[in-house]
Amino acid sequence: MKNIGLFFGSFNPIHIGHLIIANTMVEHAGLDEVWFVVSPQNPFKKQSSLLHEFDRLDLVNAAIFDNFNLKAVDVEFRMPKPSYTIDTLTYLSDEHKDKKFKLIIGEDNLKGFHKWKNAEKILEFYELLVYPRPNAQPSDLKTHPKVQLIEAPMMDISATFIRKCVQNHKSIKYLVPESVEQLIIGRKLYM
Repeated sequence: MKNIGLFFGSFNPIHIGHLIIANTMVEHAGLDEVWFVVSPQNPFKKQSSLLHEFDRLDLVNAAIFDNFNLKAVDVEFRMPKPSYTIDTLTYLSDEHKDKKFKLIIGEDNLKGFHKWKNAEKILEFYELLVYPRPNAQPSDLKTHPKVQLIEAPMMDISATFIRKCVQNHKSIKYLVPESVEQLIIGRKLYM
């Protein structure tokens, strides 16, 4: 059975921080692959600043084209919106009986995890792989048997900052892969 880490996000845009975390999970958390689940709409985020989902999917594909351990997934594009993690986990588990799915989240999400739809069901059936985040508040979930803390670089790169740079005609070199930068400039995204 393959171990698959699911990395949910709007990836608006995907950046080096996302890629470092995904690669660290493959290398240090016993995963065969990490799937970037591009969310059309995060229930906790405003829709207004969100680039079209297919553009964000293209950016993810451009970012990971040379790493066969990483994959972009558009499963939530065909699901009711807003998309909820439990629904996607259930759907993917039903579709891929040969895979064991684990949820990759930042430590800053642990404190409010109880607010997620069916949080207790997620913890009953799936493991959480948690990477460190700056200013994460303490959470009792850190000691839960289904929660595994993974040592990873502390990443604090902001997609909001990247979007502002693009709007202000500033360089985003080194913040995103070159392939992503070229796509953003070529399609005039975020301008």
